[in-house]
Amino acid sequence: MYKIITKEEVAPNIHLIEIAAPDVALKSHPGQFVIIRLDDKGERVPLTIAGVDLQKGTVSTAFHAVGKTTKKLAKLKAGDSLLDFSGPLGNPAEVENFGKVLLVGGGVWCAPLHYVAVALKKNNNKLVVVAAGRTKNDMVYENQLKAVADEFHVATDDGSKGNEGLDFINDILKAQKFDHAVIMGPVSTLKKIVEMTKPYNLKTMVTLASLMVDGTGMCGACRVTVGGETKFACMDGPEFNGLDVDFDELISRQRVYLPEERMASMIYDKLGGSVKRG
Repeated sequence: MYKIITKEEVAPNIHLIEIAAPDVALKSHPGQFVIIRLDDKGERVPLTIAGVDLQKGTVSTAFHAVGKTTKKLAKLKAGDSLLDFSGPLGNPAEVENFGKVLLVGGGVWCAPLHYVAVALKKNNNKLVVVAAGRTKNDMVYENQLKAVADEFHVATDDGSKGNEGLDFINDILKAQKFDHAVIMGPVSTLKKIVEMTKPYNLKTMVTLASLMVDGTGMCGACRVTVGGETKFACMDGPEFNGLDVDFDELISRQRVYLPEERMASMIYDKLGGSVKRG
């Protein structure tokens, strides 16, 4: 069992949890993920690591409570436990001295993006950071990202804070020369930003949240097409050069189980969101 040390709702339906897992913390690097399971009948859910505390032996990760399992997870509190907490999984993000780096994070993904940004800053990169959310109330890790950025921008879908939408990034790309880019967010956001960086042939690393089951490459559920080749997000990624990713296929695969996921979430809500605690 893996104990929840702290839990905080950092934005509506977006939660940050800190789990006691010293072995995982010791081996974790920015860009990697863990797979959690709440109980013996629970599904396996991949979550990207948002940070570690080696002294406390803890791993932090953020999640958006939108499906049955994440809603159940949101009901747990500090002191409760998870049955499984497997990791670190996947390859670490590329962290080198690139020069000037563009980082864009959307919603809950701003938490793991901060983990990558801190590592890039330690490697003496100049960081231009964009933190985005649907509204001003959905902003996550805004202050933390601002603190590590050399240049910082905010964007919201409805324009309630900062820029309205992400199109202004085109102006940033026209005005400045970048050596590397890191994008974390919903797949639709990844695709949009990659379409902006492609004319500049700017290597744009994206973290793919593909369908995952075992996280070890055995099940094949997370396969994606990258550069015309079949890759497995859990073993070959989760970070890939977005210029080579077939986003249309990825979006189609993500929708395969959407009806079942929505039905499970509706039934869970209708039953009152009962949860078995560890």
